[in-house]
Amino acid sequence: MMFDLGAGSLALAMAGTMTTPVAPAQSAPQTAVPTVAPTAVPNQMTPAPAPVGRIIKTLRVEGSQRIEPETVLSYTKLRVGKPYTAETLDQALKDLQASDLFADYSIAGVADGNIVLRVRENPIVNRILIEGNKALKSDKITKEIKLAPRQIFTRTAVRQDIARILELYRRQGRFAAVIDPKMVNLDQNRVDVVFVVSEGPKSKVRQINILGNAVFSEAQIRAQMATKQARFSRLLSSATSYDQDRLSYDQQKLRQFYLTQGYADFRVTSAVAELTPDKRDFIITYVVEEGKRYKFGDVSVDSQIRDFDSKKLAATLPLKKGDWYNAKLVEDSVDNLSQTAGLFGYAFSEVNPEFQKDADTLTMGINFNIAEAKRTYVERVEINGNTQTKDKVVRREIRLAEGDAFNSFQVKRSEDRINSLGYFQDKMTIKQLPGSAPDRVILETNLEEKSSGELQLSAGYSSLESFIASASITQRNFRGMGQELRANASLSSYSKSVSLGFTEPYMFDTNVALGGDIFRRDYSSYSTTGDSNDTTYEQVSTGFQIRAAVPLTEYWSATARYGLSYDQVTLDEDTYYTNGVCDPGIAGTYLCDAVGNRWTSSIGYSLVFDNTNSRLRPTKGSKFSVSQDFAGLGGDTKYIRSTANYTKYMNLGSSFILSAHAEGGYIKGLGQDVRLTDRFYLGDPQMRGFDIRGVGPRVTRTYYDTSTVPATLSSTNSSNTQTALGGTAYYQARLELELPLGAGVRELGLRPSIYMDVGAVFGGKTPTLTDTCATANATSVACVAGTRQYTNTAGDLLYLDSAGASTTTNTGTPYTYSLGTYKETYSGNTASPRLSVGVGVNWTSPFGPLRIDLAKALLKAPGDDSKLITLNVGGQF
Repeated sequence: MMFDLGAGSLALAMAGTMTTPVAPAQSAPQTAVPTVAPTAVPNQMTPAPAPVGRIIKTLRVEGSQRIEPETVLSYTKLRVGKPYTAETLDQALKDLQASDLFADYSIAGVADGNIVLRVRENPIVNRILIEGNKALKSDKITKEIKLAPRQIFTRTAVRQDIARILELYRRQGRFAAVIDPKMVNLDQNRVDVVFVVSEGPKSKVRQINILGNAVFSEAQIRAQMATKQARFSRLLSSATSYDQDRLSYDQQKLRQFYLTQGYADFRVTSAVAELTPDKRDFIITYVVEEGKRYKFGDVSVDSQIRDFDSKKLAATLPLKKGDWYNAKLVEDSVDNLSQTAGLFGYAFSEVNPEFQKDADTLTMGINFNIAEAKRTYVERVEINGNTQTKDKVVRREIRLAEGDAFNSFQVKRSEDRINSLGYFQDKMTIKQLPGSAPDRVILETNLEEKSSGELQLSAGYSSLESFIASASITQRNFRGMGQELRANASLSSYSKSVSLGFTEPYMFDTNVALGGDIFRRDYSSYSTTGDSNDTTYEQVSTGFQIRAAVPLTEYWSATARYGLSYDQVTLDEDTYYTNGVCDPGIAGTYLCDAVGNRWTSSIGYSLVFDNTNSRLRPTKGSKFSVSQDFAGLGGDTKYIRSTANYTKYMNLGSSFILSAHAEGGYIKGLGQDVRLTDRFYLGDPQMRGFDIRGVGPRVTRTYYDTSTVPATLSSTNSSNTQTALGGTAYYQARLELELPLGAGVRELGLRPSIYMDVGAVFGGKTPTLTDTCATANATSVACVAGTRQYTNTAGDLLYLDSAGASTTTNTGTPYTYSLGTYKETYSGNTASPRLSVGVGVNWTSPFGPLRIDLAKALLKAPGDDSKLITLNVGGQF
C-alpha cells in the first residue's frame, strides 16, 4: 500500500502543512513596579493553544467498480468536516486493509484537505484449479479449500488454503510437499487461481533411537511400536510413514509394554521427531526411564454386592502374589469381574483397582473394589438405522427381551449374531444406556445397512479347467425379511451348472428354517496322460433338495433334508464302445460299471454346533457337525454316508488368525457296490500340493513297447494314463495361519497365509485289471494280444466271410480290431497320510477373487498326482 503524495512521505507532508504548536510563555523576572491603581491585575502566563489537524473539506473515492463509494467510506472513520492527522489517515488505510476487499489503496489530497481514497478492488475468483497432484485426488483437496468461484480473491484466503492443503499432505506423511499458488488474470477483473502442487516423496521414518534403556534392547522396544523404520523388507508397509498421531500412540505402546513386564515407574521423558535436512525422512528419538521392576503383592477383592463371595472371586483372578507385575492382567481382571457382575444382572457395576505400591519391597498390592450396584433389568430394546431390514429380523437375533434380567454374555452373543447376518456394517456394538430408574437399562442397537444383494459376473482361468465363466445373483436379505434368494450358473471346460435356491430362516415367524434348491449339473471326468487330460465319463445330474433346520440350544441345531436326483452317466460310444456295448478292454471295467441312468432318493440329517463370533469371517470359536445320509428311500441307489468335521479358530493377537480343521467320512453300499460317482475324492483345493482328485485310489494304464521280445513296459511317465476312482473312506486335516499385513496392503484385499494339509482317501472294491500282453510275456514271444474280436449286441463272436462281410459263422477269419498293448495297475488305496505344506494368497482383485498357492507335497503314495503351483481366478473362496 502507498500514499499518493507526489514527493516525500505522509509524515513529511503533514509536518509541512500543520500549525506549529506554540511553546508556553516563560515568566518574566520579578521587578518592582510602582502601584498605579489599587485594582492592578497580577501578572499571568499566556496559555498555549491545543494542537489540531486540518479539516477534511471534501472526501471522495476513486477506482471502485463493484463496491459503492459509500460502502468504501463506511470502512473508515473519515468524514467531511472532521479534522485529520497522520494517525487518522494511517488508521483509515489499516481499516481498508482489514476489509479484504482491496488489492491496493492510497490517500491523496492530504495537503489541502480535499481527501481522495484511491482503491483497486480485489478480483473475483473465476475458478479454482489444482495441478500436479497424484497421491491425493482433486476432490479430496477441493473439500479443504475455502476459496470458491464467485468469491472475492484475497491473499489471506490463499495462504489459509495453502496451509490446509499442506496439512492434508502431512497427514499422508508428505512433509516435503510444496504448494505454489498462481493467479491468472482475466477480463472484467476476474482471476483463475491455480494451486500447483509438488507432492514430494512420502516422508519415512529413517531411524528410531532409544535412549535410557538398559533392560530391553532397542530392537525389542522398536518391535512394540506401531511405527517401523523404513527398510526394503517393509516396502509395502504403511507403518514406515511418519505420523504425528502415531508418535503419541507409540509412547502409550511403550508404556503398556513396560507395565506388562513389571516396570510400574516407567515413563517416556521426551519424544522428538526431527526432519532430515533434505526434508524426506524423519529421525525419531525417545528418551525413557525404565525404573525398578515390581512384583504383585497381596491381591484381594472387596465386593459391595452381597451376591458375590470376595474370596472366591479373588481366587479366580489370573494374577497371583509373587508374580511379576503385569498391567494387562490387571485390566483383564477388571474386565472379568465386570463381566461376572454382568452375568448376574448388574449392568452398571464399577470395578476400581486400588494400588498399594511399596518402593522398598518392590511390590504392588491390588485390591479390586466392586462398588454396590442394583440388579438391572432390560427396560427396552431400541433398534435404529435399519432402513430396509424389518425390526423383527434384528430383534430375533437379540438374546434379551424387555423385562429380562440383564446379562452381559447375552449382549455379546447378540452382537455376534447380528454381525453374522451380513446385512450391516461390521463391528456393530449394542450400547447400554441408563433407563428410567437405576435398576433399568436400555439396549440401543445402532445399525448401518450395507448392500445385501450381490450380482457377480466373472471370467477367469484355472490351472485345470482353463477358461471359467460364472454368473450369480444373490439377495441375502430378500424383502428385508432375512430371506435368501440365489441363482447361479457356471461354465468351464469340464463342468457347467445352473441352480436356484431359497431359504426362509424363520418359517411363519417360528424358529424353524426352511429352504430348497433345484439344480442341473453337467460334469466331465477325465483321465491324465502326462500333462494332458482326456475326458472319460460324463455325468448329468438333475434334481432338487429341501431342508429344514431347528435350533436345539443357543449353539446346537439340527437339520433334516430330502433330496431326489436323476443321474445320467455316459461314455463316448465312438471311443469306448464296441457294437453298442461299453468295452472293458478299452474303457476299463471300472468305467463300464459306472455307465447308466439311476434315480437317487436320499434322506439325511445333520447336528451342528457353532459358537464362532462370525459366520462370515470368524476369528475365534468352534464349529462341529456330524451328518448322515441314507439313499434307498426308493430309487436305484442304496448307501449310507456318514461325515463329521470340526474347525477351531483362534485369535493369536496382532491380527494373526490360526484355524485348525479336521474332517472325515465313510460310505457303505447297501446290497450293492458304491458307485464311482458317489465315492469320496481328495485333492486340490482341499489338499493343496496335489492336483484335483490327485490323492487316493487310481488305475494306471502303462503301455508296452512291442518292438522288443518279450514286450517291455514303457519307462516314460508321459505315456501313462491315470484315472482316479475315489474311495469309500477319507480323512483330512488342515492347520492354517493367516498373516497380518499393513493397513495399506489390507485395503488391496490381500490375505496371505501359511498352512499344512494332511489327509488320505481309501477303501472300495479293487477293480478288474487288464494286462493285454501277459501271455506273450510268459512265452517270451512278441506281444500280439493287442487285438480283440468284434461281437454283436448278443455277445456272439463275429467273423469275416469270403466277401469281407461280418458273420456269426466261424469261417476261421476273426473280425478283429486293434486294442493296444497295456498293463493296468491299481495304487493309492492306502490310509497312510499324505502331507503338504505351503503358502497362499487370497486377493479380492478388481476382476474377481484370485488365489495363488505354492505348496510342496512332502508325503505321498505311489500314483498320487502332486502339483506345485495352483492358480484360480474368478471363483469363490
